[in-house]
Amino acid sequence: MFNVGFLHQLWRHSYTASYSIYDLEKGDFINTDIPHEVQYLAWSPTGHKLVSIISEMFSTNFALWWSPNGRFVAYAKFNDSGVHNIEYTWYGEGQYPETVLIPYPKAGTPNPTVKLFVFDTNTSTTNEVLVPSVVGHYLSTVTWASDEQIAVQWQKRTQNYVVLKTYDFNGDVWTESSLTEKKFLTRGKWEVTSILKVTNDAVYYVSNEHNASPGQRNVYKITINDASHSERECLTCTLNADRCKYNSALFSTEGTYYLMSCSGPGLPLHTLRNSQDGTEVKVLEDNKDLENALQNIAMPSVTHDLWYQMMLPPKFDKSKKYPLLIDVYAGPCSQKSDFRFRVGWSTYLASTENVIVASFDGRGSGYQGDKIMHALYKRLGTYEVEDQITAARQFIDMGYIDKNRIAIWGWSYGGYVTSMVLGAGSGVFKCGMAVAPVSKWNYYDSIYTERYMLTPAENQAFYDNSTVMERAKNFKSVQYLLVHGTADDNVHFQQAAQISKALVDEQVDFDAMWYTDEDHGLGGSSNQHVYTHMSHFLKNCFA
Repeated sequence: MFNVGFLHQLWRHSYTASYSIYDLEKGDFINTDIPHEVQYLAWSPTGHKLVSIISEMFSTNFALWWSPNGRFVAYAKFNDSGVHNIEYTWYGEGQYPETVLIPYPKAGTPNPTVKLFVFDTNTSTTNEVLVPSVVGHYLSTVTWASDEQIAVQWQKRTQNYVVLKTYDFNGDVWTESSLTEKKFLTRGKWEVTSILKVTNDAVYYVSNEHNASPGQRNVYKITINDASHSERECLTCTLNADRCKYNSALFSTEGTYYLMSCSGPGLPLHTLRNSQDGTEVKVLEDNKDLENALQNIAMPSVTHDLWYQMMLPPKFDKSKKYPLLIDVYAGPCSQKSDFRFRVGWSTYLASTENVIVASFDGRGSGYQGDKIMHALYKRLGTYEVEDQITAARQFIDMGYIDKNRIAIWGWSYGGYVTSMVLGAGSGVFKCGMAVAPVSKWNYYDSIYTERYMLTPAENQAFYDNSTVMERAKNFKSVQYLLVHGTADDNVHFQQAAQISKALVDEQVDFDAMWYTDEDHGLGGSSNQHVYTHMSHFLKNCFA
């Protein structure tokens, strides 16, 4: 099956495209009645069945799940008729702009309703999987446990409790079944970040256990033998240990082979391996060409500590003073300090402009235990902001940071934290750049915001005290660049507009750049433009 043409971007996670099917044996395309504009097209695991959808759900472009044998397909059906719309202007090329309306549930407002159905391809019948007695439910995950058993996670709107239910096929209906006894396979002061594959005799997963380093990732295997199981075995901890400290794997259908992906700190390495003994079958990509291309380029060095990551200019000299840029995200369960290899704007700043770029994971960040992660519950805009200021002061104490040339920047949640940090009036930062920032949590989507802040009615004081606008007068002492796309369907342009309004009301002089008809990602020519623009702003700040 070929995606033969991208037709139209819909919303943040979805687009339509045109698809064709190619017969490998005959060496020719097959005539089909696939619609010209399809959002998502999926093969059944076995046989020759296809299913397509044309609407957006979850944080992906699909909400359907084939059973392992290809007989059943589960799908979610959403009703957003009660959801309020967000409106924004689409300028386009016409004489008159258009208005775009998108159903978008904000914090404390009505959500879409959802139902789960299973379609039987043998009988062409559809049956609903009934929701347990949970009021205002969210559908979290759908997983086929077997050919005729489906496992579903449901949540209440507060998202502080997950209900896992299994349903069995009984001839013509799906009925709730009992879960067998649960057993813990792992224990320890580290986190399992993903389950990669479950086979009849093994479980493969990724964790950051090795060396008690939150920023590392390694692949582990636990062998299952009836009611018992083996101790965990690390498959990657000693494989290219210096080059590969951030690993994952993608398994074949039967789990016989897996694609091992090493993402850093050295150059990425991808190999095919046998899951029985872990032996290497083939090197798929070793990035030799990239290694050769970088030979004559003065690259920065990256240092890692338990609490921070720092990119240092080539020929770094501790006796000198360097300007510092803090690259921040700091959203709940996020991580900026890890061992992945990256080449980006930070690389340019460190190697060409001699700027030290640092990132720090403070309270609220992920993969360091529940105590740190849950610190932000019901209080966004507090500790994660304070900790960035504290980290900057700690960096100054290292002796090689110019305390008069310190900046901060971030995108999305990082733009929010950047703005809140600059508005704190700490005197630590000279300037900052906020791209597509949240400014007030009442303006953001219900599922994300209420997960951490509850509804405004339940947590009004912290909603009121966590806005950028309330700190507007403190921006008089810093240089501020505010950036946003006018067609951002995730963090709406409304958020930046309200910051701008508050700064103007306080007679604050600031810089702003908007990108016409661009969404949250600022793609295409806008992407190069925004980084060029921020580079000029930063150089002026550090001059």
